[in-house]
Parts: sequence; structure tokens; C-alpha cells
Amino acid sequence: MEGMRAVLRGHAILTYERVKMSIADHIKTELDLPTFVTKSYVQDLTDDELLIRPHEKANHVAWQLGHLIVAEHNLNNMVCPDSMPSLPEGFAEKHGKETATSDDKSGFCAKDEYLQAMDVQRAGTLALLNELSDEELQKPAPEDIQEFGATVGAVIAGQSAHWMMHAGQWVIVRRQLGKEAMF
Repeated sequence: MEGMRAVLRGHAILTYERVKMSIADHIKTELDLPTFVTKSYVQDLTDDELLIRPHEKANHVAWQLGHLIVAEHNLNNMVCPDSMPSLPEGFAEKHGKETATSDDKSGFCAKDEYLQAMDVQRAGTLALLNELSDEELQKPAPEDIQEFGATVGAVIAGQSAHWMMHAGQWVIVRRQLGKEAMF
């Protein structure tokens, strides 16, 4: 399989090489796909369309984006205190459980603000991974968050699955809007 590549619309998602990679490098590679998919799925949505729910009992895209950004920030800070850039003022409060049922556009951000906050937090995650050794990534996660991952590395890596799970819901919104399939 040496040199074999799987390519998704010009974006390499997997590369098989005979290269020894650190745990951090594996996690960084794992985070590439949800970043690509998220940006692809929301690129042609308007701010108003971000307030569409995939189901009447599901959270709309705007709330989900904010929730994911806050979760990445918080989980990384839980395994490595004070490691992440600050969130925008009031951002976490806008995306708490209390606001999940709100459809008031004024209570949420514009798409560009979500993408900017996502980029800042993802850069923070990647910078954190650059600082952590394999040994540090294999240390147990704090006991109160071990449901998210047994180790520091597992908590950080698990964010990939979290983003992808939510992104799957956005496909339904895209179909409701008559948008073409992305993949």
C-alpha cells in the first residue's frame, strides 16, 4: 500500500506511507476531514439557512456549530488547562443548552463568525498537539471526562467524531434546501 492515496474532491484524506507518525500527527490527520467537511457543508448556506433544523426536535446548524466550537475549546482545556485561545465574548453562553430551542437569529452568530471561531479553536488544538509528546497524550484524562476518552489523546481525537456526527445532520438541511450532494 506504499504511496497509495484516497482523494476526496482533490483533498487527500488518507495517505499510506512507510513513515512513523507520532500520536499527535495521527490526531492532526484525523481532524483534517471534519474541518474539510464542515467548511464544505456550510460554504453555500446563508445566515438564515443556518437556523434551519434537520428535524423539529433537533438543533439548528448555527447552534450546533457553536456547540462544537465551545466543546473543542472546553474539552482541550479540561485535559490541558489554559491551552486554548479565548472564545469570543459571550460565545459559550449563546450556545448552551438554554439556547438550543431558540430560533431568534439575533441570539446567534453569522456564518463567517462561526468559521472564524472554528479556525481559531482548531489552530489552538493543532498548536496544543504540537506541544504534547506521545507520553503526554497517553496519560489518563481527568476522571470526570473519561466518558469522552480514557486518555488526553483520546479526548482530543474524539472531537473528530463529534464534528462528523453533527455534520451528518447538516446533510438533511442541505437536502431540505434542494442543495446538491457534496460527496
